[in-house]
Amino acid sequence: MNGSQQSRRLRLTMAAAAAASLLALTACSSGGGGGSTEARGDITIWYSNNEQEVAWGKQMVEAWNADNPDEQIKAQEIPAGTSSEEVIGAAIAAGNAPCLIFNTAPAAVPQFEKQGGLVSLSSFSDGDSYIEERSGDIAQQYTSADGQYFQMPWKSNPVMIFYNKDMFAQAGLDPENPELSTYDDFLATSKALVDAGAAPFAISPAPTSEYFQNWFDFYPLYAAETGGTQLVEDGAATFDDADGQAVAEFWKTLYSDGYSNKEQYQGDSFADGQSAMAIVGPWAISVYGDDVNWGAVPVPTSQGIAADETYTFSDAKNIGLYSACENQGTAWDVLKFATSEEQDGKLLEMTGQMPIRQDLATTYADYFSANPAYQQFGDQAARTVEVPNVSNSVAVWQALRDAYTKAVISGEGDLDSALSGAADKINTLVGQQ
Repeated sequence: MNGSQQSRRLRLTMAAAAAASLLALTACSSGGGGGSTEARGDITIWYSNNEQEVAWGKQMVEAWNADNPDEQIKAQEIPAGTSSEEVIGAAIAAGNAPCLIFNTAPAAVPQFEKQGGLVSLSSFSDGDSYIEERSGDIAQQYTSADGQYFQMPWKSNPVMIFYNKDMFAQAGLDPENPELSTYDDFLATSKALVDAGAAPFAISPAPTSEYFQNWFDFYPLYAAETGGTQLVEDGAATFDDADGQAVAEFWKTLYSDGYSNKEQYQGDSFADGQSAMAIVGPWAISVYGDDVNWGAVPVPTSQGIAADETYTFSDAKNIGLYSACENQGTAWDVLKFATSEEQDGKLLEMTGQMPIRQDLATTYADYFSANPAYQQFGDQAARTVEVPNVSNSVAVWQALRDAYTKAVISGEGDLDSALSGAADKINTLVGQQ
């Protein structure tokens, strides 16, 4: 496992412990500041601590600083902590957050906004137009309740099904054209894999109870099944319906029939040959590429929606402009520079992550032609669903996870009642300010 993957898994593992801290911080004092959207001068930024993003960040800063001697960027990796979200929340509360953080989780934005820690990008004269021209219609998923942008849609890792071609061949399945598009086909393929002893389990997303685990089992399939519906829309939970029940029943069958592991595996089950499939984003190409003979397909749907119409979860990280920033005019210009067509191209080349930019596949056609393994993800990036930007967002996801863990993974109680109960809790949480 490389440094990037280890860092990613550590952040995910520790994020649950940070959730309570993050929620508590919303009651703390504001994000300080007093900066002006016109003020210019030196700024500080933080970027992620994975190797590829550090390299991208350093070259971006060097390029900006070379042309802007009076408005220099001082950059560093985000400080170590239980999670990025906890570190950022604490910096907001202390009033010493940097101007820009290139590692802002969409699920945390409502809490950061409630703390007074974020500057509305819509307050800049070209804020809305820049974001919407760059990202297209998908940008609307990142607006807050009042229609303003408190985050710049930056990069996504649209998740798909990775599968081990060698294991499929061992089970007598076609490794180049696997039957995985419908729930029935997926279950039949899972049975064949396990019965043949190709792997102990067909697919094993983490069966643990952290709120974010929904994003790598239930939510991608719900996005696909519904043609792009978010978990909450118009102030109400959406998943307590036939589509949500179908997705939950599918996963419940995988667990009850022994095709998914109910116990947490200490490691990477796909890389270690414990599972024949995994739900991952394009970051996995560099992680598994040399060690696993893999293929990738869209997540399944009940009826087998065509690949070019299938939605999935975005797994995005965005950029926030924080209210402690004095020189917000410079920060906004840096933010636009960092998300320009040139810098987005460098991000794609250096990290393999997808800039949230409309016409991605055509804008960077040369890259995708030279790197065909990423082409599927470039196409999939146009059809992604983000976490809803709602009040109490972490608690919303935890309410769903608690119900899912009990009714789907453990198979306890009535599934319909579990979904209905979770929806009721979420509706209450979303209605609280």
